[in-house]
This record gives sequence, structure tokens and C-alpha cells, in this order.
Amino acid sequence: MKLLFLCLILLCGLAYAAERPNILWITSEDNSPYLGCYGDKLAVTPNLDKLASEGLRYRHAYANAPVCSAARSTLITGMYATTLGVHNHRSSVATPAAFKMYPEHLQAAGYYCTNNSKTDYNFANRGKGKGSKIWNDSSNKAHYKNRADNQPFFAIFNFTSSHESQVAPKKGKSSFRIAPEAMPLPPYHPDTPEIRADWANYYDQMTVMDAQVGEVLAGLEKAGLAEDTIVFYYGDHGGALPRGKRNIHDSGTRVPFIVRFPKKWQHLAPAMPGEWVEDPVSFVDFPATLFSLCGVDIPEHYQGRPFLGEKKVAPREHVLLYRGRMDERYDTVRAIRDAEFRYVRNYAPHRPWGQHYSYPFQVQPSMRSWYAEFAAGRCNEVQSAYWKAKPSEELYRPEGDPHELNNLVEDKSHEARLKTMRETLRAELVSSRDAGFIPEGMVARLAGEGTIYDYAQSEAYPLERILDIADAAVSRDAAHLPALMGAMEDPHPVIRYWAATGCLVLQDKAAPAKEALSRLLKDEALDVRVVTAEALAYLGEKEIALATVTDVAKNGEPYESLAALNTLDFLWKAGHITLAQAQDSVRGLKLSEPNDRIPNYLLSEK
Repeated sequence: MKLLFLCLILLCGLAYAAERPNILWITSEDNSPYLGCYGDKLAVTPNLDKLASEGLRYRHAYANAPVCSAARSTLITGMYATTLGVHNHRSSVATPAAFKMYPEHLQAAGYYCTNNSKTDYNFANRGKGKGSKIWNDSSNKAHYKNRADNQPFFAIFNFTSSHESQVAPKKGKSSFRIAPEAMPLPPYHPDTPEIRADWANYYDQMTVMDAQVGEVLAGLEKAGLAEDTIVFYYGDHGGALPRGKRNIHDSGTRVPFIVRFPKKWQHLAPAMPGEWVEDPVSFVDFPATLFSLCGVDIPEHYQGRPFLGEKKVAPREHVLLYRGRMDERYDTVRAIRDAEFRYVRNYAPHRPWGQHYSYPFQVQPSMRSWYAEFAAGRCNEVQSAYWKAKPSEELYRPEGDPHELNNLVEDKSHEARLKTMRETLRAELVSSRDAGFIPEGMVARLAGEGTIYDYAQSEAYPLERILDIADAAVSRDAAHLPALMGAMEDPHPVIRYWAATGCLVLQDKAAPAKEALSRLLKDEALDVRVVTAEALAYLGEKEIALATVTDVAKNGEPYESLAALNTLDFLWKAGHITLAQAQDSVRGLKLSEPNDRIPNYLLSEK
């Protein structure tokens, strides 16, 4: 009798779920809106153009982070990666066990959930394989056809044909749809044969990706499911060519996003087929929107706002964007983007936008070529900027400046706008309890037995004080030096870290803080020692800097070691030490990912 009762409950649940739409998500990797339906005259994308004519195009859709793992971690959790502390590319961070991923909620509501097949999340031991608690199936064989009869499905099909690894033409390729010599280039790229070939090949790969999308849509039609299925198509972040992926600008965060509603679900759409939607949306909003379409309760801890369906709320005025460690290179950037402007706060203005990321240098001739042109002095000011230290703040109006080259921070006519956007970004960082201001090497100690999310939500994390000192640190204003020196005595290691960072940013202007800095060379937090050593190198203490950083590289935990290896590289590039000294300091060092991606020129024995 009990078994019969349980079966009836299950059947009733499935019957209820059957009244809900199927959801199909099609994703492509590493592409901005390089589609015909987005006005790109170079693109040949007939399947996506047709999908757009049958659905809605979002003009202002954004990945919250410009790299796959942080973007996917935001998607799968329904939360900002910075709130959970999973914003660093290819990290493995514990998240609260009570926080379920969106496919888990859908399964509880009767959906069959599949992922074919990219996971790439920045948290530990969840989301992979058939035994995954997150998915019914997450593999290259995962498919909605494997569900029970009449069971609604949620399915993802992900294509890598537009990924940065596919940018370079295959060996022997000589024919391109667009001749490389006819390929128009963005103004930030120098004109080299390698860059032209990579751009031409990338457009060919976009056409390949479009055909793959067409096959999935044709399969849906053939199965007789198109009229029961809402289709999303979007890129997982911005384009694969250099200054696309990994960059906070539109070239790295703006994505194509198309939604098609069948007639029976058209009442859930905000516009008619073929129309544009102007409201800003970002990945953190997608899970809440998914639940709104499927009639599933939105968990209280989800930070997204549903923009479709029965639970649709008022549109956002802006989206929050973030950049943390990319591959083996550290950086901290936060930004907000509304329909008209982008405001960026660079919390590592002493580092360039374009660092030496080993992977793209390995797979992209265009990246190697651009850097070679810069190193040889053949780049103009716009092309050189990517490889130089960043401004502390950026303000752009992309409509008239699509490549975001004209920084309006010093433009008096935008002074009020700048002030408002500064305040808005600050409010977002505070309300989201951004954990990304904690150096990665400090995370485990500060989190203790809990998660970094739990720590960042507590009063033990003085976020507003951290933001005060971090803002002062990156301002390049020596008037803040007394405040930085006072902060060096703070009991909290994150405060001390940002105080030392401020001295590094000021370089020789931090001379009055030399004695206070020297005391931090023995700080209990190794991340503080590393940034202090680099700051002191600009004040003449090159040997002490090298010895300190070498010690951390050899004796620190993985992320502390990685910070030290990064610093060794920049000590050499700044002329404080020789390449031979840098190589000698880490000779014989055994490294694991992500440390092992530090360039071979630094790790002399690799």
C-alpha cells in the first residue's frame, strides 16, 4: 500500500511537470555577438539568424566574468562567483552544502536534467559524471532522449568549435571564407599575418558552430518537441581573440543571447518574435529566470533576478562584472555595465590588461604576434596599451566607442556620471559581500572549518574597511600614504595586504613608508610578505625582495607560491632582478596546476 502511494505521488509529480515547458540551452564558447542577426556583416550564421527571427535577441546580455569557469560557476549556483569565493579561474573552493545547484532544484520538480558536457566549475567535487548529484547525466552522451516517458527536460548542449583553442588555422589550411588580407582588424590589434589569419579562421569556426546549433535544433524538430520547448542560445563569455576572453570590456563580457518561445509558451515572452530586448541581463539572472519559466520556487540565497516568466521582476539598471585570477595570473577588477556606460575599477592597476597567460600564448599565433610587435616597439599607443599598466578607473560609452578606447574618467562632462557609477559599484560590492578582496592564499586560513562564503558573510570580514583601503591603495594618490601606513598596523591581514599593495602601486612615491613596509617582511600572512617585497624593490631593497619572494615560492602553500612566482616575473620585467636570478631562485621547484603554467622562461628546468 505504501509503495502504491509513493508511485501515485511520483506520477502526479510527473503529470504536473508535464504541464511545464522543456528548456533547451545551447551554448558556444568564447564568442562575442559575431552573428549576422547581431549586425555583423562578416558573419555567416544562418541557423542562429533564423533562431533570432523566431525568437528574441538581447542587446545587453553579459557573462558576469570573462572566463569560462567563473562564468559557469555563476550560472550553476545562481550566485555571484565573488560572493561564494569561486571567482578565480580553475580553483577548487568549498561552497555551503545547503546551497543546491539549479539542476538539483529542477530534478526535485520532476525535470530530467542533462549536460553535454562542459562542467568546469570552481568548486570541489561536484557536478561531474553520471554519478553527479547535480545532473541526471553530465557526459558527452547526455541527452534529453534518455528521460522517462512524458518527463519534461532541461538540457544543455555546449560547443567548443569557437573556443580559443580553435582560433589558429589547422596546419595546412590555406583557404578561408574571408581572405586574411581582406580581414578588417580592431584598432587595438597590430596588422600582422598571424593576427589576420587567426581572425579569418575564427569567422570560419563561427560558421562551424552555427551548423552545430542547427543540428541540435533540427533534432528537436525531428523528435516532435519544438512546440513544447523554450530554447536559449548564448555564448559563455566574450570572443576568443586577444583582448576578448579574460577582459572585463564588452569584448570579453558581452555575449549573444537569443530566446525562442513556442506558441503555447509565447505568453511568457516580453516581446514578439524577431524583436530586440534592451534590458540588461547577466548570467546570475539565468537560473532565477529558468525557475520562473518552469514554475519552480526561487531559493532565497539566489542573487539573480528573473527577467522572463510568471515571476518576472522589474529590469535591472546595470549588471555587475568581475575578474579574478585568470589561469596562472592574478588580477582583481570590478565593473558595472548599464545600457549606455561601463565603469571599471582596477584593483591591480600596476599590472597590465594583457599578462603572459601561458595557454593563449601557446595556442594562439595572434597573441604571440601581438606581444612580439609590442616588444619590438612596432605598436602604436592604442595597440601598446594592452601590455602596459592599467588606469585605476575606466569609463566608456560603447555606443560611440565600441572598442572602449576613449576613457572618459578625466572628462568633466561625465563627472556626475562617474561619481554615480562609483557609488553604484561600491554598493554592489558591499551588498554582495564580495569575497574577492581576500588574497587566494589567505582563503583556507580565514575560512577555517567553514567556507569562505560563511566567513565573508560574517562580521569577521570587515569589507567596508577593506574597500576603503583598497580604493585608496589603487588611486595612485600619494596623499593616501599616511592612511596606508596606518593600515599596515591593522590586526586584519587583508587590510595589511591592501596597504602594502598601495605602496607597490605608488612605487618610489612610497619612500616615506619604507620602514613600516620593512616590518611587514615577517608578516604572518605570506601574501603580505610577497606584495611588500615587490614594493620594497622599488625603494632600493632588491636583494631583500628577491630573498623574501624566493622563500615564499619554495615554502608557501600553492596559491601563496603562485603569487610569489608572479612577483618574480614582474621583478625581472621591471629590471629589479635578472632573468638568471629569477630562474636560480626557483630552480628545482616542483609545481602543480595552476603554478605549473608559469612560463618556461621563468622555470628554467622545465
